[in-house]
Amino acid sequence: MDHYVVAGNPVEHSQSPFIHAEFARQTGQAMVYERLLVPLAGFADAIRALAGARAAGCNVTVPFKFDAFRLAPRRTERATLAQAANVLRFDADGWLADNTDGAGLVNDIERNAGVALTGRRVLLIGAGGAASGALGPLLAARPKAVTVTNRTPGKAFALVERHRAAAGAVALRAATLDACGAGFDVVINAAATSLLDAAVPVTPAVLAPGALALDMMYGPAARGFLDWAERHGGRGRDGLGMLVEQAAAAFELWRGVRPATAPVLAALRVRMDAARAGS
Repeated sequence: MDHYVVAGNPVEHSQSPFIHAEFARQTGQAMVYERLLVPLAGFADAIRALAGARAAGCNVTVPFKFDAFRLAPRRTERATLAQAANVLRFDADGWLADNTDGAGLVNDIERNAGVALTGRRVLLIGAGGAASGALGPLLAARPKAVTVTNRTPGKAFALVERHRAAAGAVALRAATLDACGAGFDVVINAAATSLLDAAVPVTPAVLAPGALALDMMYGPAARGFLDWAERHGGRGRDGLGMLVEQAAAAFELWRGVRPATAPVLAALRVRMDAARAGS
């Protein structure tokens, strides 16, 4: 059977093995999917060893998405725009890097959360690998405006400039955390603050009444951001839907078939709720 992994550090919390097992069962695919903890200074060696062991591909999570992009000689258009990759496919004629994060995020917001992005004001917090993958597809959904903010302002400004041509009529700008503005319809936390159990880096003023506030993390890590959003009139949403949607796009890239995401997301939420109740 073909072998896949999710490679990251940390990685023990990842629900990707469950998701891909469900996709494989649903579509009748013969494959094995596991977690791979990668040393922080050893990503390239670990992935070369994985490919050398005849694995078919891998997902890539924090903090290696920029490394994955640089490692692959072939890149999809969306990975090239992001300069980051969360999917590698080990083809015989060369590895292919893709980025399905942004497509997964947009699908979750519009299909699962029921929020059309067209004409909305969006705040994207963060400028790392996750934000880099998200920005292009967010712009393609044609919101009214997108603001990118980050603890290190230079990274936010560089990310915005790289996407300037893709923005079209969308008002795209970068801003410091204390000057990012107020009253956004959608606020997306792509920063590492939740993973690090750090404070939300923006003020509640960023939330318009009833704003969708989505953290790309899930489980206990996302709880602080979701609680913060709901205390201040927002609608909190964790990253489980995004996780399932980006996984479906990766699965399609690897296996050539698109799985149905709704039943897998529902099963995953039951699984997470049961784990939380038992803890």
